[in-house]
Amino acid sequence: MNSELIFIIESLIFTAETSLSTDRICELLIEFERSDIKSALSDLIGYHQGRGGSFDLVEVAGGWQFRTRPAFHSYITRHIKTRTSKFSQSALETLAIIAYRQPITRAEVEHLRGVDCGGVLKTLLEKYLVKILGKKDIPGRPLIYGTSKEFLEIFGLKDLKSLPTLREIQALDAVPQYERQEELQLEPERPFPVESQLPFE
Repeated sequence: MNSELIFIIESLIFTAETSLSTDRICELLIEFERSDIKSALSDLIGYHQGRGGSFDLVEVAGGWQFRTRPAFHSYITRHIKTRTSKFSQSALETLAIIAYRQPITRAEVEHLRGVDCGGVLKTLLEKYLVKILGKKDIPGRPLIYGTSKEFLEIFGLKDLKSLPTLREIQALDAVPQYERQEELQLEPERPFPVESQLPFE
């Protein structure tokens, strides 16, 4: 185990503004073999998982990034007073359509949503959640859109294959099926005695 290489990789990932891919790490560390870098990365992941600290080294957006463990998020937000991004229902719907149908044009998004999406698309572009992938090879050459690396980072996804499937989403709305308990058998009701059946006159 090359401790120096492990520490170098750790420092690169720690200081990177976005997730750092294995390819990029290899480009930066040309004096080391790719196999050694991959081995050191594996050791680094194992070390952080085994130590049980406040953060882990995870694969997100096609690269590596240090992320605090979910159990500590409520404490961290007390210290970091950042404005959380709030999305309107229309923005979330548009983002979901782009994520699952990309590459997609504005006209196709509007066809699926049934409303104009120009303003929403502009907002998503400004927030770097969506990017322009190019132009579709049809008359008019409309722009085609797709999700960005920032989208993967914000939602903590390794890649687009990590998006939940339609079946998993539908399961969230499913009514849980509880085991049915059999009804208890009660004794049959006894008729009230009539006066003639009473033990006294």
